[in-house]
Amino acid sequence: MADSPVPPAYRHVADLPLTVEGLAFEQFEQDTSSDFTRLTTVLALSGEGETGRGEDVTYDAEDHHRLANAIADGRFNVPTGSFTFGKFSAALDEVDLFPGEGPERADSHDYRRWAVESAALDLALRQNRTTLPALLERELQPVRFVASTRLGTPPSADRVDDIRARSPGIGFKLDPTEDWSDDLIRDLRARDAVRIVDLKGHYEGTDVDTEADPDFYRRIVEGFPDAVVEDPRLTDETRPIFAGEEGRVSWDSPIHGLDDVRSRPWVPSWLNVKPSRFGTVESLLRTIHWALAKGITLYGGGQFELSVGRGQAQELAALFYPDGPNDLAPSVYNESSLPPELPRSPIASPASDAHEGFGV
Repeated sequence: MADSPVPPAYRHVADLPLTVEGLAFEQFEQDTSSDFTRLTTVLALSGEGETGRGEDVTYDAEDHHRLANAIADGRFNVPTGSFTFGKFSAALDEVDLFPGEGPERADSHDYRRWAVESAALDLALRQNRTTLPALLERELQPVRFVASTRLGTPPSADRVDDIRARSPGIGFKLDPTEDWSDDLIRDLRARDAVRIVDLKGHYEGTDVDTEADPDFYRRIVEGFPDAVVEDPRLTDETRPIFAGEEGRVSWDSPIHGLDDVRSRPWVPSWLNVKPSRFGTVESLLRTIHWALAKGITLYGGGQFELSVGRGQAQELAALFYPDGPNDLAPSVYNESSLPPELPRSPIASPASDAHEGFGV
């Protein structure tokens, strides 16, 4: 990208000395409020008496089982030795992150690459006795967040009310489905709680796919006139629904780098930033730098992280987009059975629920 120079933030990261001597892993599992069992793998890179960790948020459990087997029998390896962070990242281009079968879906390449790179960044910061805010000369700000939840079968506002009873005033990012009735839409709108409606129009072959049905889209866009509308699939039939509403549209699933942002039908006003979707630290920081310069409103996205990934995503939000409707609630919000009280927005970063950020 000749017209998109490496941002200063990444130059600072790329020059960090880094020594990698070993690799370990730990897997985590949790039943979620979206009626599936989440499995993630934390990769731990070690060197010079320090350990850096990053979380692989690949969605398919089989990919995690294969990773565990590949590490155990020595088929999964990362570069070892002394590097700068930038040179370590470049060396990863030659590494097969899915030895043998897999991945189940193409996006998982980015998720696993991010797990390794975020672990390497964490390790480099610790080895150099610094933190990401100190390195980038930016201050951490409290992170505002929304709650993300499904509404059950049949869908109702009960889960919204349940969460709000434990965290009064919390806003929501919801995933509408075609079985949402007009009465439910009116009930949710009356609560003045919905900040983002995620149409998930770019998912394929998952349990959360939604059809780009113009009647469904129209009911949601008109039913939540003040909400950000995320990831519509624009077709000849659905595009007219967004005429004059382009400033409310946000993108998430299609975004894996700056080229994807630039390929949108118009310059976005909103972007959901899921760090792992970008694969590399350079791609993430390049996109953030460009978007902020363009005045695009950013907000962080979560992926049911179960360990360090959530705290690291919160820290990035605290540095670059703390006031957005960040879908980065503490992980307890994802549990199928909620505790009597929930953390309130905003939260300090790194997260106060025992998940760490980057560095010391």
